[in-house]
Amino acid sequence: MSVQQIPTGKIIDGEEVTAIELTNSKGTYVKIFNYGAIINQFIVTNAKGEKQDIVLGFDTFDEYLNPAYLTNYPYLGAIIGRYANRIKDGRFSIDGETYQLARNAGSNTLHGGFVGFDKKVWDIVEINDGPQPSVTLQYESVDGEENFPGNLIVDLTFELTENDELILSYEAETDQATAINLTHHGYFNLAPGGGNIKNHLQQIFASHYLEQDDNYSVTGKLIPVEHTPLDFTKPKAIGQDWNKDEGYDQTFVLDKIYGDLSLASKTIEEESGLVLSVYTTEPVAHLYTAKYLEVKNGKGGRDYNGFDAFCIETQHHPNAVNIPTFPSTILRPEELYTQTTIYKISLNK
Repeated sequence: MSVQQIPTGKIIDGEEVTAIELTNSKGTYVKIFNYGAIINQFIVTNAKGEKQDIVLGFDTFDEYLNPAYLTNYPYLGAIIGRYANRIKDGRFSIDGETYQLARNAGSNTLHGGFVGFDKKVWDIVEINDGPQPSVTLQYESVDGEENFPGNLIVDLTFELTENDELILSYEAETDQATAINLTHHGYFNLAPGGGNIKNHLQQIFASHYLEQDDNYSVTGKLIPVEHTPLDFTKPKAIGQDWNKDEGYDQTFVLDKIYGDLSLASKTIEEESGLVLSVYTTEPVAHLYTAKYLEVKNGKGGRDYNGFDAFCIETQHHPNAVNIPTFPSTILRPEELYTQTTIYKISLNK
């Protein structure tokens, strides 16, 4: 059980980029950069007794800043904020005042705009070297950043338990009413050799998904998953019903009591015997099978291509700031934004 801080030697905007390493007594290991709160490594023991890294990324920090990578930027392993997924037309109103955001995905704002929380150096505010090692990162997003209102302070704690759970706990406060919807964009692959994830078995505990327009903005309509390719209520291979050219890029409304911590998703890979269970307090989970992934020289020099990973992005409903029937994503002064998401690794029995 340990926490280590390793300087990368890189200075961005006057702030030092540091790697934080969390290790439990079983040898499960997580490496996080305070730049973008990136989960760079998540090493677990598979059913064969082998150590296996289950997240995509790079061997060195500098590669996250490579212009070629940023040109077709997939947010590998990073925090997403101030607002996850798409805000339609990059516009919303609070208390009669309209805010026009930077539009970085056609006519929409995606994942917080051009320079979101994923491209910021976060302060390391607390280290816990106890039985369950943890680190707390903090970022202050100033009023007007990417045209969002309010000074917003966000704390994000990563905690590694003895049960091979990586717990992400979020808190945020603002001095002015603002829109907020945070998530983490980890790219997972549970197969020992990586590659296409179509044979991973997937289950999502959701009876409905959110309708999207042609630009992937949700419309406000919930559609039953029953009798559709989006029915993951029982485990099935990810590639069983998908359009092999499109995969999945869809938000699922979880069958749960709002705010309760519950099981959202379970993914099984038969060769490694690994199971990834995702628990969350959030109302939805977005399944993305990495259609647009195109990364050269990832870990070990491996190229990452479309459908070489899956993401389970727990969050509030996308575009909820424009859809009053959805749970609110407006945070006001004196309120506390909280979210917990757990990535639990186990072996398939």
